[in-house]
Amino acid sequence: MLFRYKKSFEKIAMGLMSFMPKERELKKLQQTMHIYEENPDWQLFLWKKEDDFVGLLGLKVEEESYTIHHISVNPSHRGEGIGHEMIGKIQDMMQDREMRATEETDAFLKKCPVKKGDL
Repeated sequence: MLFRYKKSFEKIAMGLMSFMPKERELKKLQQTMHIYEENPDWQLFLWKKEDDFVGLLGLKVEEESYTIHHISVNPSHRGEGIGHEMIGKIQDMMQDREMRATEETDAFLKKCPVKKGDL
């Protein structure tokens, strides 16, 4: 299940985001978290499986599109389809907006089932 980020989830979110290659340094990670906390166009979601948060999805929403900037799954839960489930849920939430990728998220998003108008 996808949960909208709250400040109380900060340490969990930072831990999940640190699995992304460009977010490993603490200072860079803190800057990225600040963007999500301060800018309403940047939205961060956590995926909960049973009692644990195991995935993270971060995006920038624009009027007609949204760009997936961060997608991360705890290594012990990879291969379970969690990343694909998160993308499917966000596609449902964003409805008619076009999904876009960054250089870092493009390869993964190309593996996901595509809904109307995406990528």
